Amino acid sequence: MSAAFYVCFLLWCFQTNTAGAQLPPPHNLNVISMNTNYTLIWDWDQGSAESGAVNFTTHYVAKFMLRSKKKSPNWNTGCETTSHRSCDLTNKNLFYLGIYVFRVRASVNGTDSDWAMKDFCPDEEAALGPPSKVALSPEGRNLDIVISDPLSSTNRSMREHHEDLYFQIRYWERSADGQALRGHSLSSKKRVVTLSNLQAWTSYCVRVQSRYDFYNKSSSFTPPLCTQTEGTVPWWEIVLYFLLSLVICFLVVLLFIYGFFRCFKKLKATFYPSVQLPTPFQYLCDSSGSDIPRLLPESDSELLCDKVTVCPAPPLLEIHSPPPEFLPEPTGLEPDSSGKHSRSSSGSGDSGMYSTGGGSSNLRQQHSGQDSQGPLDSEQVKMQDMAPGLKTHLLAADEGIVDMCV
Repeated sequence: MSAAFYVCFLLWCFQTNTAGAQLPPPHNLNVISMNTNYTLIWDWDQGSAESGAVNFTTHYVAKFMLRSKKKSPNWNTGCETTSHRSCDLTNKNLFYLGIYVFRVRASVNGTDSDWAMKDFCPDEEAALGPPSKVALSPEGRNLDIVISDPLSSTNRSMREHHEDLYFQIRYWERSADGQALRGHSLSSKKRVVTLSNLQAWTSYCVRVQSRYDFYNKSSSFTPPLCTQTEGTVPWWEIVLYFLLSLVICFLVVLLFIYGFFRCFKKLKATFYPSVQLPTPFQYLCDSSGSDIPRLLPESDSELLCDKVTVCPAPPLLEIHSPPPEFLPEPTGLEPDSSGKHSRSSSGSGDSGMYSTGGGSSNLRQQHSGQDSQGPLDSEQVKMQDMAPGLKTHLLAADEGIVDMCV
């Protein structure tokens, strides 16, 4: 009897030690969800771990797969050995109308706890978010409210999941000190809602909420957005705006003209300076009178030079002196030391007879016609019988041959 009691006591102690050494599973599992964003969170007693760091593993699976008796379900891993007490399942593409089972367990030094499970249906349990954007646009005494649908994690409208989604709108008139005077409320499925018959030149504030009545979902309200309505513009404001626009246009045109003339003067002073070039540099300019220097000629025709006509070399004419019998005796002249006759300065250029084919008879006639001019004139030979325009140069006065250039 004592031996049996002793064996039972040992078995009881062994079971107690084994149970005490087992890790407790996580508890208080919950899903924080907004539209299609899902995050699983849980609690765990840190004092349960004797030593070492604790890690958590999260799995998920569609619930209908657990009901199949033919094969065991294939659990998908959401988070593997993470030290955080949460797991983001947004990027797992969970079907919005499906039902899923989440499970979590703790691990310390190779020891695993039991699985803690949680069922989750996004369509029923996921919270509905507020409108993604609200804008106000005053139109006279009316106020247009432009509302954007709440968006999913893939930036798509939540109307794809909730076709009966609508908006709850609250608006009120705001006084000068910022206090709300009267509040109003309306519901609409439209994305553009017009508040009509409001007071002109009055400030109004608006807040919008998303709603889905099938599962009684309602989002939080958006922050208040305020604006002022408009009304008929007084005539004095129209006249004032018109005068201001005229003054502004006049100033703009005046500044434009002033800037244009300033630029024109600068350009003219740069490219057409009033200071003339010095005389030594004027040969670089064009012959047309421009002040712009021209360093290289454009063509040979623009060279600064006079026209030159090239003529062939003139033939040389030989002039022979007449025989002595045709020359009259000089009277009143004294021979000089060299045996030559002295001639006056007026007759030194034209002396001698030219062999131009006139003959001795012509020479006699010329000599007889010139006797009245003195003895010096008789020695000069006039070139009247020669072609006009010929210029003669006597190279030798009384010595044999005289050359003439034409």
